[in-house]
Amino acid sequence: MRRSALAAIAAIGSASLFLSGCSKADDNTNDNGTKSAGANAATKGVVNASDKKGGTVTYEMSDVPDSFDPGNTYYAYMYNLSRLYARPLMTFKPGPGDEGNTLVPDLAASKGQPSDGGKTWTYKLRTGLKYEDGTPITSKDVKYAVERSNFARDVLSLGPNYFQQFMAGGDKYKGPYKDKSDKGLSSIETPDDTTIVFHLKQAFQEFDYLVATPQTAPVPKAKDTGVDYVKHIVSSGSYKFQSYEDGKQAVLVRNENWDAKTDPLRKQLPDKIVVKLKVNPETIDQDVMAGTAIDLVGTGVQASTQAEVLTDPDKKAGTDNTYGGRLVYLAINSKLKPFDKPECRKAVQYAIDKVSVQTAEGGPVRGEIASTVLPPDIPGYAKADAYATKDSKGDIAKAKDQLKACGQTSISTNITARSDRPQEIDAATAIINSLKKVGINASLKQYPSGKYFTDYAGVPKFTQKQNIGLMMMQWGADWPSGYGFLQQILNGKAISQSGSTNLSQYDSKEVNDLLGKAIATQDTSERNSLYTQIDKKTMDDAVLVPLTYFKVLLGRPQNYTNLVSTAAFSGQYDYLNIGVASK
Repeated sequence: MRRSALAAIAAIGSASLFLSGCSKADDNTNDNGTKSAGANAATKGVVNASDKKGGTVTYEMSDVPDSFDPGNTYYAYMYNLSRLYARPLMTFKPGPGDEGNTLVPDLAASKGQPSDGGKTWTYKLRTGLKYEDGTPITSKDVKYAVERSNFARDVLSLGPNYFQQFMAGGDKYKGPYKDKSDKGLSSIETPDDTTIVFHLKQAFQEFDYLVATPQTAPVPKAKDTGVDYVKHIVSSGSYKFQSYEDGKQAVLVRNENWDAKTDPLRKQLPDKIVVKLKVNPETIDQDVMAGTAIDLVGTGVQASTQAEVLTDPDKKAGTDNTYGGRLVYLAINSKLKPFDKPECRKAVQYAIDKVSVQTAEGGPVRGEIASTVLPPDIPGYAKADAYATKDSKGDIAKAKDQLKACGQTSISTNITARSDRPQEIDAATAIINSLKKVGINASLKQYPSGKYFTDYAGVPKFTQKQNIGLMMMQWGADWPSGYGFLQQILNGKAISQSGSTNLSQYDSKEVNDLLGKAIATQDTSERNSLYTQIDKKTMDDAVLVPLTYFKVLLGRPQNYTNLVSTAAFSGQYDYLNIGVASK
């Protein structure tokens, strides 16, 4: 995710002590009249709470997003942002930390009504829902949105494919672009314009979380233009697109046909929302500290700026340090020789100096050293370290032993990282240095975030052809459960020709079966124990190297209102109701 993604807010070690507590800056009043709430304030409550309308909110990112299309995106920040113009059936309640994981109805009038042991789910839409052009939103539009986003993977490949995996008959349906009839997928029924019924091939006890993805945001079939829909998205939310310049920026303005009576969540505060793309990362830091922009991606203060922020009491008071269900890890391509042998993968596990990786990412303030697939704030986590080394600095002797057991004395391969993420590149470089000491020679290949999964790391044929055995990855829970975290990176059914997030191409029958058993299990504690088993099996197979439980150091723009860090979107600020303190 999303990937966040991705959870409870936690403070870790000396870095969190450095950020917590009071400082003289805590009571300072800013030029705009708002008060500095202090470090970590937005992880505990809403900072600068206000219903003031007007002004412009600006978001900035250093690259381009995968897509603004709610049915063709899979980054946590786009899930977050898309709620301004695309309303799913369910969504997450604005609130600090774990409170932000609370599911609430959005387009739906209430939570789903399960029947048939959790194999059938029924939703009723709110009354009076309209698109930006004033036409009514119907259940058929929700059905179509699900069909286009999950069953036309050759056209829209960027989002998860949960519906394709779980809907009855989903493995046979070819999607609305090939199916020219109006019937669509028969296991999604719309008996009237306000009712939608999902028939699954197996029980899915967390289905309410699934319909909280933007894939259930309605799309009028007559207005859909496939991959080009991103150029003319029809809004169902409180804002609509005034303009969209591919690779440059998007501008959103108030949707005059949005009705607050149908929407208890959104406030529609700013007059305009501007999303600027391809902005220099250091410029983003400067604008955030000046209070004029928000870091859209939520990766936080850059390493080059971090020391300046943390050593200045005034600047430190305007930061939030949190982690929300995210893991930074190295995916090992289990289909590429010689990494198809577990011993070669275990050589990588033992070789890596995780402290050097943590340092490259920005130190403890940016992450706690990891040893499991599940982060500590996701149900099913159990402390373990199958490949423990002294002080987490690697073990050259054990790594060489595993390499020998694999029948190798040296390996030449490539490692990928995202070109617009300096800390990820630095972490990959630290890994390269560790691996070199044991005879694994890896060359760095950099690719942009927006195409990382569709064109490069997430394309099995590309990784095979380019000898890519190792891939940098960061993952957040799709929803706050073991299944929401594990499914899209470990299930063999999540492997696709393009847009794959199971970068290791891991296809274990045992893990696949355990995931299926878990999601059908009603008892929560029993379900969580199954997630623990999956974690252990994955680490036994050594298909990924946990590096750090990611933490983010967010800069809090002082000129913006209603800032709250939410676990639902990997610790990012909830974008739903951010406003402007002064115009």
